[in-house]
Amino acid sequence: MALAAKLQMRQSQALVMTPQLMQSIRLLQYTHTELERFIDEEIERNPLLERVSDEASGGEDGPEAAPLPDEPSSDWLEPELEWSAETISDKLDSTLENVFPDEPGAIDRLGPDLAAQWKSNSNGKQPASEGFDLDAVAARPVTLRDHIAEQISFAFVDPVDRMIAADLADSLDEAGYFRGDVAETAERLDIAARVVERVLGVCQTFDPVGIFGRDLAECLSLQLRARNRLDPAMAKLLAHLELLARRDFQALRRICGVDEEDLIDMLAEIRALDPKPGLAFSTGPTTSIIADVIVKAAPDGSWTIELNPETLPRVLVDQAYYTRVNATARNAGEKDFLAECLQNANWLTRSLDQRARTILKVTAEIVRQQDGFLAHGVSHLRPLNLRTVADAIGMHESTVSRVTSNKYMLTPRGVFELRYFFTASIASAEGGDAHSSEAVRHRIRSLIEQEQSADVLSDDAIVDILRKTGIDIARRTVAKYREGMNIPSSVQRRREKRAMAFANA
Repeated sequence: MALAAKLQMRQSQALVMTPQLMQSIRLLQYTHTELERFIDEEIERNPLLERVSDEASGGEDGPEAAPLPDEPSSDWLEPELEWSAETISDKLDSTLENVFPDEPGAIDRLGPDLAAQWKSNSNGKQPASEGFDLDAVAARPVTLRDHIAEQISFAFVDPVDRMIAADLADSLDEAGYFRGDVAETAERLDIAARVVERVLGVCQTFDPVGIFGRDLAECLSLQLRARNRLDPAMAKLLAHLELLARRDFQALRRICGVDEEDLIDMLAEIRALDPKPGLAFSTGPTTSIIADVIVKAAPDGSWTIELNPETLPRVLVDQAYYTRVNATARNAGEKDFLAECLQNANWLTRSLDQRARTILKVTAEIVRQQDGFLAHGVSHLRPLNLRTVADAIGMHESTVSRVTSNKYMLTPRGVFELRYFFTASIASAEGGDAHSSEAVRHRIRSLIEQEQSADVLSDDAIVDILRKTGIDIARRTVAKYREGMNIPSSVQRRREKRAMAFANA
């Protein structure tokens, strides 16, 4: 058969990942903060998009709102306390009259500029937040560096010592530990190492006590020295902190040369110290979790599932503005640009609507599967995987995975990540329903919390107890779960419980 090149027409179907389809998939796994950032960027690029409040979206001539699922009522939330401009004006006038009782026009004592500005704000009924920003005048929090710099200026008179102390302060980490090297500092500053050691010794007397310690043992020793409690026995204890971490109290008694009662007193003193004194000046931001879905008990015994309105961005397409601008477009390029903006705006509103509905649909199935957990607690948590939820709601497993990523559910039992409800399955010893791995962890933790000092449960004993209750589990699995919960072994727990029992006797 001869080989020859020829042209053929063939029709076939293929799935094409367009940029918009890829972005729709990414929207599913966005957190609330990431979604807000993305929408802000889209609003900046697209003049037909705007974010408005619920009140502004109800007008007849306003922009067309994107369809969204029914939103829950927010009456159960406490309203924010707000002061109107009239209320603030009355309070200020009353205060000024108290200060200047003989002058009815006391507001004029503020000066012509401030008086005019206040009268303008009061008469214009502007919100108080527009005329005064409390955050703009709030004091900046004192950092660890600021606190140390202030003490350096008082502790050292010699400019050279001050320079050395400032250089040492630059090597402090967030916990207040000195992470530098004295020899390297001395070589870099061309100063004798003994001078650097002397300056470091002065810095180690700064507040908070324990600052400038080079390791945990030195940090604790500085605090004990300030309390006049650093005796030879305590020094030996600090030199063997690894034995304390292993709860090897018998070895510590032998090394420190003390009896059991003295060792318990020493351990109590250690527990009262601060292992990270610098964290008292930590100014890191506090991250708050905003639930995406709210689950509440219904009067009929079922569960109501609602999307949190705080995580539902209301993005509107301004159809009126598009019609007005499109009518005045001067060329085809401007019309094409407006048509593209309208297409992208409509796509975004549809994608946000689909995202909200998908989250609600997945959450509803999770609540149906984990009804026992919501009603009775973690001991009734069922084993669940992504495929089970995907098959139940007719979606792909990867879609469920994206929806449950970094999404949170507010329930009567607290706030939980959606991923929390997906746990591995542990077989039943009696051939019944399987048990959730999280429920088994909870059971292990409960058994250990209830044990007595004279009857500490080993991993084998826990396995026997669990098998009697119908949980078929191996010893290595119990050990893995116990270590994952940072629970020490039975030997270490027995030592600690005996020490605590002796201390409470």
